[in-house]
Amino acid sequence: MPAPAASAPQAEGWLPPDDALRVSLHDEVHARPPARIRLPALIVQVVVLNAGVSRDAEAAHLRRLPGQQALAAQALAGNFVHLRLGGHSLRWERHTEFTRYTLTQPLPEGCALGACDPDLLPACAVGADWLRAIPGRTVAAVALALVHGDPADAQAVVGLAQRWFGGRTIVASQLGRSAAGGSHSIAATDFRLRPDGVVHLLVVTPAETTRTRVGRVAQRLLDVETYRLMALRGLPPARALAPQLQDAEATLATLTGQIESGQESDPQLLERLVALAARLERAAAEHDYRFAATRAYGTLVTDRLAELRETAVPGTQTLGEFLQRRMLPALATVTAARERLASLSQRVERASALLRTRVDIATELQNQQLLAKLTRGQQMQLRLQTTVEGLSIAAISYYVVSLLLYVAKAAESAGLPLDPELAVGVLIPLVLWGVWRTTRRLHERLLQRHGGE
Repeated sequence: MPAPAASAPQAEGWLPPDDALRVSLHDEVHARPPARIRLPALIVQVVVLNAGVSRDAEAAHLRRLPGQQALAAQALAGNFVHLRLGGHSLRWERHTEFTRYTLTQPLPEGCALGACDPDLLPACAVGADWLRAIPGRTVAAVALALVHGDPADAQAVVGLAQRWFGGRTIVASQLGRSAAGGSHSIAATDFRLRPDGVVHLLVVTPAETTRTRVGRVAQRLLDVETYRLMALRGLPPARALAPQLQDAEATLATLTGQIESGQESDPQLLERLVALAARLERAAAEHDYRFAATRAYGTLVTDRLAELRETAVPGTQTLGEFLQRRMLPALATVTAARERLASLSQRVERASALLRTRVDIATELQNQQLLAKLTRGQQMQLRLQTTVEGLSIAAISYYVVSLLLYVAKAAESAGLPLDPELAVGVLIPLVLWGVWRTTRRLHERLLQRHGGE
């Protein structure tokens, strides 16, 4: 049994020994602490798929940052690293399928509320070369500007936000509730990929907003963008699977009809059903994880949107309304594909069970017919054996009578007053009875021996 963690804050002698996982499970709530962000700020987050990317490769990339040459690969074992890089900071987070790199820095000049379509990515403190060399494939990239403003005048803020997005159509939400009863901030975006591959987000909040609140709002918005894209990764497989499911359903309908009509032999039908079941099991093995992940990520998006506590700005959709109206059909498509695949597998299993039952019944009938033939054969063999035994009794009796006749003739030659033919003729019934009785006793002994075994 592993020794308890040495870092457990346990007073010696007060509690039983710690479970080996107690400290790590307890500290999981502190594994990714929310950032404390000073306004105005720019957050650039890049999310990459980490399949085939080792922690050593990610550690090597982080060591390319200024002052991080001594960063050890073991520092990434906890799936979270916060690096301070002078006037900015970078958070590294590794998840099951993706890794997030989140850079937080002061907002560059000319990007505050009132600017017109500012270009944010060139102002990134780590440089384009470092961003481009992040190991993995990009899933999401967001540039989030957090600026000062007065959310109380929501219409004016939304007007300035639309100018900030270059006059494009935007969606905006009032977030949370302030002490005065209004919202504590306004978030806006156009959900469009720019030529540099980044989606822009804008959060307008008063200067007195605490750093912790700003950090929570930023984290929830970034989570929404990350998890919505991860959730939608199940949509292309679901669409690609639809023709296969349609073909499998048609094949199953045909096979079921042939089972009912009996037009094809049962072994051939069973072979085709097994092949169809194998195709469906393969599809389930290939896509079940992706479909389950879509459902999990979709739930996270819903939770993060609920935590934002959005209220509408007159004349615009909220972020939640915009996403739900576009995500729900996609998520429903994935859910339908998963349920359709599971249902089809169950129907194939039921059809296979029905056919196997019919095959078993046919086999049982064949076995019964075979047993009946064997029984008739045994009866004929018994009759033949009885006939042979009768002939054997007659033959043995004949030889015994012949021997007795020789004995009687010998006695007559010896001078005994005996008629050999008469004497042997009188003994013939006795000889027949004796041979028959001896044969019966041998049968009884054999039956007793086999019965005892």
